[in-house]
Amino acid sequence: MKTLSITLKRSLIGRPEKQRRIIKALGLRKINQSVTHNDTPSIRGMIHKMSHMIEVSENGEG
Repeated sequence: MKTLSITLKRSLIGRPEKQRRIIKALGLRKINQSVTHNDTPSIRGMIHKMSHMIEVSENGEG
C-alpha cells in the first residue's frame, strides 16, 4: 500500500477548533514535524480539508 508523508507547514494559532482536531488526528504537533500514514480515503479527506496548512509527498510501497 502507498504511504503518504505529511508535514505541518503553518501554525495552528488562530485556527478553528475543528482544524486543530484534524491536525491532532493526523499526529502533528509542531511546525515542520512529519508523519507517515497509509494512503486511505479517510486520510485523504483530512489532507483535503487541511491542504492550506500541510505539505504531502507520496512514497512508494510502504
